[in-house]
Amino acid sequence: MMKYTYYGQSCFLLETASKKLLFDPFISGNPLANAIDIDKIEADYILVSHGHGDHVADLVTIAKQTKAQVIAVPEIIGWLQAQGVSNVHGMNYGKYKFDFGTLRMVWATHSSGLPDGSYGGNPAGFVIDADGKQIYFAGDTGLTVEMKLLAELYNIDYAILPIGGNYTMDVDDAVIAANYVNCDKVIGVHYNTFPVIEIDPQSAIGIFKRSQKELLLPAIGQTITL
Repeated sequence: MMKYTYYGQSCFLLETASKKLLFDPFISGNPLANAIDIDKIEADYILVSHGHGDHVADLVTIAKQTKAQVIAVPEIIGWLQAQGVSNVHGMNYGKYKFDFGTLRMVWATHSSGLPDGSYGGNPAGFVIDADGKQIYFAGDTGLTVEMKLLAELYNIDYAILPIGGNYTMDVDDAVIAANYVNCDKVIGVHYNTFPVIEIDPQSAIGIFKRSQKELLLPAIGQTITL
């Protein structure tokens, strides 16, 4: 059994049977997430999809306070090490076995610069294979046929997809992405934080339902069981 806790934008916590995995920590700068106390967040690992500020704003702070191992592309790892974060694991588009399960870093179509203007490497997504479940987090991405490969490699139980549009896929594109990866249960992220990515949640749920898929939109701070 896994648990998913949403912290807003693309930040969430996945709890496996033994470890806590935090993704793309952007909380303190999100006005929708001001009820979340970052000092109380626990994590064994922090996974970073790319270097934009709305994905790494609280990364250094949380990495230092939790001592979690940060998993990201080498360019982000170098940026972290320059700020005194030493528990890191750099990887690229490959697969590695951790103590929580097997992790594959996968392609995403986006850009990636770090808050100081330095190069953030390539953007990425992740597939987590742990506790008998396979979870796909797309990161910030547009729709891409590369996603079809995941249906050949995995039986994905949940796809965590951006749905806000403009910078990433919108709801309609996310339905296609869910078809590409052959997954009927989608958790939406990267929406409603800024005006340009605002959506109508009930309309989005309806669009997925008409495609015989389930769109889950947990409230910020809410935990659901996967």
